[in-house]
Amino acid sequence: MTTLLVIAKEPLPGRVKTRLTPPFTPGEAAALAEASLADTLEAVVATPAARRVLVLDGAPGPWLPPGFDVVPQCAGGLDERLADAFARCEGPALLIGMDTPQVTPELLTVDFAGCDAWFGPAEDGGFWALGLAEPDPALLRGVPMSTPSTGAVQRARLVAAGLRVRDLPRLRDVDDARDAHAVAALAPHGRFAARLARYAAAYR
Repeated sequence: MTTLLVIAKEPLPGRVKTRLTPPFTPGEAAALAEASLADTLEAVVATPAARRVLVLDGAPGPWLPPGFDVVPQCAGGLDERLADAFARCEGPALLIGMDTPQVTPELLTVDFAGCDAWFGPAEDGGFWALGLAEPDPALLRGVPMSTPSTGAVQRARLVAAGLRVRDLPRLRDVDDARDAHAVAALAPHGRFAARLARYAAAYR
């Protein structure tokens, strides 16, 4: 069975979802980040897994459900932090972030039979998920992060290593307010959508 990894930041005002400000306040942006993280963790809990790990920058809060091992993120760039997350795993592992609250257990239930890697592209050019049958941190180190070509470079790195790659559906990350509304429409019954609706109503 697969280890499921979630890499996340503690949802504190001014530290998360800063591109949601404006129109939202730093406190509202942090609350939206918390709701997105909570929805993500709920999907992970509902997914069969050998182990569930939250790779966290910060401290856990009441939003963390039981059943997770919490480990700190290492220092360095995002590529180093992702590589370190995989270095903590033995056996197949799938890593996701906290920016896709529309994720479902069905999307996260991957089968490595017949493939070596799963890749989930994001609409902004990055990736929302990466699965490795044999976690190798070197596959991530040096990949330029947070650029429009990040996903293409990462996927090419997998292929160049001789891995058989399967693709997950393309998802939209929550980066700005437009993304937030589009993603909430895809998962209208989640915490993220409910919190967004409450804040959006205050600005009408």
